[in-house]
Amino acid sequence: MMNKEQLNATIHRWQSTPDEDLKPEDYLEFKRLGSACLAEGASAQLQQFLEDKMNQGFVQSMGCALLEPLLNEVVRKEKSSHHCQAAITQLTRICSPNDLVYNFLEIIEDIGPSAISETILIVIPHLQAVLFRLQDRQAASMGLVLSGLQKQLSRLPVPYSSQQEEADEYGLCRCCSALAAFIKPFIEGVMVTMRSGNPAHEEMKTELRNFCMRSLRDPLLDAELNQKRKSTLWHFASEIMRTLHAIHESLSALLFFASLRKRTKTDNIQSKESTACVAYLLFVQRITIDRFPAVFSPVFVLQCNMEHISLLLSSKKESHVLKGMALYKKSLEDIPDCSIPVSLLELQSVYHASQNLRRILTDCPLQHLRESGLQVFQLVIQKFNAEAKHKYFRCMLRTSNHAGLEGYIIKNIRNQVEFSIQSGHACAWFLGEGLVSLLGLVLCLPQGADTNLLNNMDRVMESLNLIRYLALRDNILRDAEGVWGEVCRLKDKYLTILRVCISLSRTCYCAEVKSLREDQKQKAKEAKDATRATRLMKSMNVKHSKVSSISPEVHYQVLQSALVTFDLMESLIVRIEEIAMERLKKPQLN
Repeated sequence: MMNKEQLNATIHRWQSTPDEDLKPEDYLEFKRLGSACLAEGASAQLQQFLEDKMNQGFVQSMGCALLEPLLNEVVRKEKSSHHCQAAITQLTRICSPNDLVYNFLEIIEDIGPSAISETILIVIPHLQAVLFRLQDRQAASMGLVLSGLQKQLSRLPVPYSSQQEEADEYGLCRCCSALAAFIKPFIEGVMVTMRSGNPAHEEMKTELRNFCMRSLRDPLLDAELNQKRKSTLWHFASEIMRTLHAIHESLSALLFFASLRKRTKTDNIQSKESTACVAYLLFVQRITIDRFPAVFSPVFVLQCNMEHISLLLSSKKESHVLKGMALYKKSLEDIPDCSIPVSLLELQSVYHASQNLRRILTDCPLQHLRESGLQVFQLVIQKFNAEAKHKYFRCMLRTSNHAGLEGYIIKNIRNQVEFSIQSGHACAWFLGEGLVSLLGLVLCLPQGADTNLLNNMDRVMESLNLIRYLALRDNILRDAEGVWGEVCRLKDKYLTILRVCISLSRTCYCAEVKSLREDQKQKAKEAKDATRATRLMKSMNVKHSKVSSISPEVHYQVLQSALVTFDLMESLIVRIEEIAMERLKKPQLN
């Protein structure tokens, strides 16, 4: 460390040296001396030194070197932090704004994981002041600053629940609010230049748009947002949507007509996620919906939203899937029942959305997502017209590979037949040849007589219920020429194979029940013998037994339940045949 005389000599030399003659060694020495003052608790003296008019020349040139140690002191919340804040403010007033931006960006890039939010909250006001001083390249510098800040914020976990958001343990919510305040004057500046017709606003407008799109993807796409509980992140989302409107970013063009534009390198999955979040905020959270054109039909809105819905439903993140479900449901609600045309099913986005929904219904481990998916699935069916329902059922039956979902579809087919036989609702898609084509997919077993009936119980039971329903209303179906005969042929073929399958399954399960009983008797006998044997003999008499993940008692209950299920299926078959015999004996009513 220099003594007082050496320090005064060094300062005098700096005061008398032109800026362009200062050497790299001078910059390093200046930073070292400043850091030493902070380490010794002399922050007040350092502040006075930086504000001294005699030192303004070299401080203006070398002051940026002190930004990092000063910020570190503030982040550590030292008692002298107010002096450090004042010192930083002084540097942002006199140092080169370009140098300041460069140094702030370096500091932001090197933030440690534990100091992200605190550092960002401290630097944001100073960065705003620096950007105001810039004349040329203000927009470019603004873009670099916002990108750097958002890159660091993306490292923070997004609060998932309202409790986490209120606690804001990692400071993400506070940083988002600070960012919204940070860009506000620049938005106002863009609005002023747009009104004056000055094209200088275009570059800043682009940087603000880029900031909004990045914010929509992270953190807003991961955040829990609720219109009834206007949280910090909900207000941030509102600011982002209002910003897009303020800079004249057309949401209808962004959401509905982006696919018509020539694809660019920026049209990637990230920008699509941002656009999907715009759709969610607009149509589900209703943010800025009052400024959105009301000229688009509900079916057109659904058609355009399908790409966003499909993207969200394909995500592995729960928050994304929930937003996709909510957007799908909201896009359907305003459409009259039985009005969506079959042409919509020809769109690739609709097909992908349907398959993503199917995957959630059949493979998702989270029950509440499956339940939400089932509600949306039923709403989709409700909104399709008859031809679209028919085609949708056929597609899902071919691709679902899940007995529970197939059973649900078959139940819906029965409901459509019931609706179609009502007066004024006659429909060939569910009464004529269309019904026959559906039955061809319904009345079959995946592996024929070798089908596992327990795994396919939902599908088999709903199929039998459908057959019974059709048998009771055969007089309606007989009116369609050739239809009833084909229905009977499919029914007889299905029931024949099903009887064989039930017989084979019952034989197999009865044998397993018998084997289980004998095994239990043997184990009981071995246990009794073991009590009479020595410890050595007990270890030698251990018999290899079948390894099972469930206890013998539970296993036995499962087997008995299976046998009851087979009896129930067989009783339904008998009842169907009885109905058929009764209808043959009675004269048919026209």
